[in-house]
Amino acid sequence: MQEMTEDELLVDALGETAFRTMGALTGIAADAGVSLTQLRVLAILRDRRLRIGDLADHLGLERSTMTGLVARASAKGLLAREPNAEDARAVDVVITVAGLEVARSLEAAMRDALLPLTTRLPVDDRHALRDLLERMLR
Repeated sequence: MQEMTEDELLVDALGETAFRTMGALTGIAADAGVSLTQLRVLAILRDRRLRIGDLADHLGLERSTMTGLVARASAKGLLAREPNAEDARAVDVVITVAGLEVARSLEAAMRDALLPLTTRLPVDDRHALRDLLERMLR
C-alpha cells in the first residue's frame, strides 16, 4: 500500500475531526429539539441581530430556506422577527429570551462534547490549534 502524502494526511485528519464534531453537534441539537442549522442560527444571533437575507448569506442558504427555518424556530419561541431600525421594509431576526437560554445550554453541551477531543494536548498546543483554526477560517 502506498504511503499517504502530507496533504493527504492533513485532509484525512480534517475529515475525521469534522465527522466527530458534526456527530457531536448533531446529537446535541437533536437532544435540544432543534436542527443543526437552528443550532448554528442560535449561536450566531446570541450577540447580534441580522436581516433574514444576511443570515441566509452567512449560512450559505437560500433566502426562502432561511425564512422557513426562522418560521419554525419562531413557532418554538426561540427566534422573533422585528422591524429593522434603519429600513422600514426590512425585518431583523432576533433571539428571544427562551432562545438565549437554549443557546447557552447548547454552548455548554458543545463545550462538554468537544473539549475532550483536545484534552490530550498541552495548553500551548491547544492555543496554537485555536490560532491555526481561526486563521484557516478567515
